[in-house]
Amino acid sequence: MKCLMLLWIKLAHECAGWCCTSATMDCKTVRGRSNHEGLSFLTITLPSFGKDFERSLDQGRVDRNLFRGFSWKGGLPKFLWGFLDLVFDRTSGVLLDSPSLDSIRAIRQLTLMFSKIEMPCSPERVSKAFDGYVQCEQDVHQFDAALSEIDLSEFSRIASMLYWDVFKHVDRIIYERELIPRHGPGSTADSLSSNGKWRQKTWTRRLDEVFALSDYLIPNYSFIGDVQDVDILEPGDEIPAKVISVPKTLKTPRIIAMEPAAMMYCQQSLLRPILDAIRGVDYLDSMLGFTDQEPNQLMAREGSRSRELATLDLSEASDRVSNQLVRLLIGGYGSLSAAVDACRSRKADVPGHGVLRLAKFASMGSALCFPFEAMIFLVIVLLGIQRSRNTSLSLKDIKSLRGSVRIYGDDIIVPVADVQPVVDMLHTFGCKVNISKSFWTGKFRESCGKEYYDDFDVSLVKVRHMFPTQRADATDVIGIVSLRNQLYWAGYWKTCQWLDSWIEGMIVHFPRVLETSSVLGRESALGFETQRTHDYLHSPLVKGYVVTSRSPVDPLDDYGALLKYFVERGDEPSLDEEHLERSGRPQAVYTKLRWSSPL
Repeated sequence: MKCLMLLWIKLAHECAGWCCTSATMDCKTVRGRSNHEGLSFLTITLPSFGKDFERSLDQGRVDRNLFRGFSWKGGLPKFLWGFLDLVFDRTSGVLLDSPSLDSIRAIRQLTLMFSKIEMPCSPERVSKAFDGYVQCEQDVHQFDAALSEIDLSEFSRIASMLYWDVFKHVDRIIYERELIPRHGPGSTADSLSSNGKWRQKTWTRRLDEVFALSDYLIPNYSFIGDVQDVDILEPGDEIPAKVISVPKTLKTPRIIAMEPAAMMYCQQSLLRPILDAIRGVDYLDSMLGFTDQEPNQLMAREGSRSRELATLDLSEASDRVSNQLVRLLIGGYGSLSAAVDACRSRKADVPGHGVLRLAKFASMGSALCFPFEAMIFLVIVLLGIQRSRNTSLSLKDIKSLRGSVRIYGDDIIVPVADVQPVVDMLHTFGCKVNISKSFWTGKFRESCGKEYYDDFDVSLVKVRHMFPTQRADATDVIGIVSLRNQLYWAGYWKTCQWLDSWIEGMIVHFPRVLETSSVLGRESALGFETQRTHDYLHSPLVKGYVVTSRSPVDPLDDYGALLKYFVERGDEPSLDEEHLERSGRPQAVYTKLRWSSPL
């Protein structure tokens, strides 16, 4: 924690130099409160200050109800007063006509940099998060019951216009049995190893009606005898999804669900044709994003400049998508509807609450969660725009919205003129708009990890890991080197000089390399250094630590090995030579000192 506090102080003084102010008293405050309150001051209290600052930018003034826990001086909090004074009027707290963009960036960097550090929450916070998951499930039930026939009818009409080509195409692929299943890289509810998934011995009755095990569990019918001992589970005996928590922030963990291997196997078979079909429709491709965040980021920048686009963020997005809405979305396509329902987990095992029957479509962790939530959010957004403009949207009207409406997961961009009806419609359908992270009033916008104020990039560098205590802490060493390089390219060079000295004291060998190098080194605008040349290739070499890892031992043979080869080979085989001996995510990473290329 001392290193984190020193990092904050170094950054504060450098930012103060940029803004021609002083951070001496701010550093004194951080020292005192960190010693008294512990790590929570850096990871919870400071981020809350940062969120209140963003809200003040959006409102155009500092509200006395914000910045709780901090004393005031005139119309502004005393903490970071020198920076705030360059953004807001010191007496009234009103946003200046020409606020300092460097100060806006500095305040965000100094308050939000520790907001996403990867550390486990306290057991009390984890338990509270699981309680919230269960409460969210009850909310979904209530919103399902409250939806009117008119809302459902209009939802169905817009969905039919939008996705007719997509669903018709995928429905045909399923009907003609052209699906190619795949196993995901993550853990499963039935705790199968990576290669063990290819010789699974459980299937479900619901799956077998659409995804016949003789077509999906063996490479061809000559192996039919190998699936005679597969246990086909009836609906009441199915393995539930396993709800777990993973680190997100110290304030609250992220709640996800591990799917049974059989369910994930079939979900993956539907994922690719759905995404390919969406990309094949030009107006849908411009409104729905699944892999490329840059369009959302560019639209957020445009919104900060023109103030015509709003950025919305949803809380508990995936957990609030109702299965009833998904069934309504695809109800007219028999094969698709049957396939999606067959590979959906109907129950979840929640720690402290037991096994619950789910009203939501799927939790984060299902392969189909991301695409279906995005498709449903788009329909709801269009319903809100329709209500805002008091007209019945046609397909031509929808196509005209390209460039002003886009969905990427729970990041939504809509026209400012329609934002309030859109927010109201999202609430009507059970979604929860995170007002503290949604912006449409001022010049601040945020989407997909990038933030802008009046066309100026005010994004920050976030600390993801604690400082390592020894070189053997490979993950933390990698994290601190990555942090150093991000700070360098963000322009915090004085802080990087301090970090360079600290890192050299930890790992000794810290050469200058390019960002494409496998060596853990310092990136620089001056390029790479050469410490010697290769004896035969005459290429430059440097001495440094290279990250190494190895998949765990996980042997696979017989029909499972053949099935894996047929499924994963693709047009250009990418399987490594040891894939039948070792497979899965490495359980640990290591750093090894060697001579390697700085390129």
